Amino acid sequence: MRIGEIAALVGVTSRAVRHYHHIGLLPEPSRRANGYRAYTVRDAVLLARIRRLTEIGLSLDEVRDVLADDAGRELAEVLGELDADLARQEREIGERRRVLAALLETPPASDGPLSPALATLLERAPAAGSPAAAKDREHLLLLDAAGGGGGAGSELYAALRPLADDPGVAVLYERLDELAGAPADDPRVPALAADLAAAVPDEVLAVIPEGEPSAAGWGRALLDDYPPAQREVVRRVMEALAVRVRTTRGRTP
Repeated sequence: MRIGEIAALVGVTSRAVRHYHHIGLLPEPSRRANGYRAYTVRDAVLLARIRRLTEIGLSLDEVRDVLADDAGRELAEVLGELDADLARQEREIGERRRVLAALLETPPASDGPLSPALATLLERAPAAGSPAAAKDREHLLLLDAAGGGGGAGSELYAALRPLADDPGVAVLYERLDELAGAPADDPRVPALAADLAAAVPDEVLAVIPEGEPSAAGWGRALLDDYPPAQREVVRRVMEALAVRVRTTRGRTP
């Protein structure tokens, strides 16, 4: 193969190939009598490996270290790893296309494009004028937009469906709304926090990522969105759920 052919095969530019030669990342192949480089399958495999490593965020120096570790491996082993990686990418693309197809079939929503799983959840949730319920909806929309709509996000939305069907949840939202102007030490806080935590099904806990819920990072941003008494309720709910998660996963609180 010539440089243009190997570049097209791997999906990079000829300029990138020359750059990798220049910095010593991709060894120079042998040359034909006419002076053109003659690339082999192993060169193509190595170039594909470089491309993949840079795509996942490694610097060229880090790529060099990885390739040094690969030097003693058999070609069949490296090819197998590349094939597995391509299969993973194919699955991810297929999942994205399924989500896109579902979005194309769904009328545009005022909230913007939603993942199919979240759209199904919100359709089942009863219409309500509760500010606290509207805030929860906003949080779910943010989670969905941030990439939580696939994989674990879809599992979480599915696990939340029983809550959307439970009329008792509306009563809990009303109690939370009543605390909008109350101080953090309002005597109604502990009982409401306990009732809200108890309402969360075990199925929801099963799909919560390791280390969550937590009052740091995403959890901190969520808490800051509430006034004092409501914030204290949500904080206590997060603590209670974290204990339940650790308990169900065999860890001591």
